[in-house]
Amino acid sequence: MTLKLRTGVFCADTEYGIALLDEDSGEYWELNPTGAQVVRTLLADGTSEEAVRQLTGACDVDAESAREDVQGLIEALDSSGLVER
Repeated sequence: MTLKLRTGVFCADTEYGIALLDEDSGEYWELNPTGAQVVRTLLADGTSEEAVRQLTGACDVDAESAREDVQGLIEALDSSGLVER
């Protein structure tokens, strides 16, 4: 599964990860480096499984926990209206 930012949502690198700005509402969300890595992977046409592999390679986390975290982030971004699938 890949993601696309909804029209009006912009992504900016920060010192701590990335920020997603919803131009329509003026709200923004900050993602830590781990969340940023997942979002970057998915926005670059990567799959959720690729994001899981990157997390397990870079962090001390098992594949099942990483998979749950990736899915949770995707659901949060989707329910916030920031992305299109």
